[in-house]
Amino acid sequence: MIETLVSDYLTELAEMFTSPRKRVFVGYLVAALLIGMLWLRWRFGSGWLSGCRQMLSPAIWWSSSARADYQILLLNRLLMMLISPLLLSQVVLATLIYQQLHGLIGNPPLPGSLLPDWSVMTAFTLFFFLLDDFARYFLHMLMHRWPWLWAFHKVHHSARTMTPLTVLRTHPVEGVLFALRSVLVQAISIGLFLFFFGSQVDLITVLGVNVLVFTFNVTGANLRHSHVAIGYWKPLERILISPAQHQIHHSVEPRHYDKNFGAVLAVWDWLGGSLHLSERDTPLCFGLAANVVEGEQSLKQLYLAPFTESYQALRSAGRHWLRRAARGAVRMR
Repeated sequence: MIETLVSDYLTELAEMFTSPRKRVFVGYLVAALLIGMLWLRWRFGSGWLSGCRQMLSPAIWWSSSARADYQILLLNRLLMMLISPLLLSQVVLATLIYQQLHGLIGNPPLPGSLLPDWSVMTAFTLFFFLLDDFARYFLHMLMHRWPWLWAFHKVHHSARTMTPLTVLRTHPVEGVLFALRSVLVQAISIGLFLFFFGSQVDLITVLGVNVLVFTFNVTGANLRHSHVAIGYWKPLERILISPAQHQIHHSVEPRHYDKNFGAVLAVWDWLGGSLHLSERDTPLCFGLAANVVEGEQSLKQLYLAPFTESYQALRSAGRHWLRRAARGAVRMR
């Protein structure tokens, strides 16, 4: 039993770096390193060796913040192994959505029979990507706007130095919420398209990954959690989130608070009024506040404190709602 658990755990850890489906796949990390070095050479005239040293500096990769990233990664993998089997699967939910559509509409109209396979595959790939990216943006935005969720999400923002592994610096509660979000997105996409297009439904993939997600990952997605502030052409930053824009999202500057929630696309922030374009040559400080708090990178603080803060936020919101309800009842008399 224990041997199987250990074996499965080590396999999952290895897959994080060996599977192209994972954000920190070694191929994406190497691509990010090369892109970062090219940027530093073009933008600042850094040599190849100095650029590599800057990106792989021990001051970043072995800081107390980075060490907390590694500890969280190792512990979260174990926790999610135990929790994942208890979560609703996308197959069950997709089947339920399919059955509901069948009950509401009847037999599928089969428009797919009039369309070539490539067009259905293209539509499914694009729909899945857009729905997934919007869901990421929306849940991310809620985790900033709702205090009881912010208590958990702030674990991610407590990072003071950022490496590609910081993307995995999340509280288990946030991990469960994003896992459920992923299940919902997959179920809606699969159930909807299977109902209308049947066996024609398939993803356009590269190495088993949605071609659009693969393109995002291989073009420097991991530089978003780094100290290499690559900004895009300003009109492009209204469409795509640049690494520099996501770094602004992690800034302690009050003017940067609650900006750039998007993962890939910036259009959601543009439409929602939370878009902030990159600022050239502006030094940024990452974390929750400019001043370092003793013990802020300890596992006890990162894992346990959010439960207390979230409970207090919910209790405060409940009292506020009750007071408003009481005032409304008095006015109705």
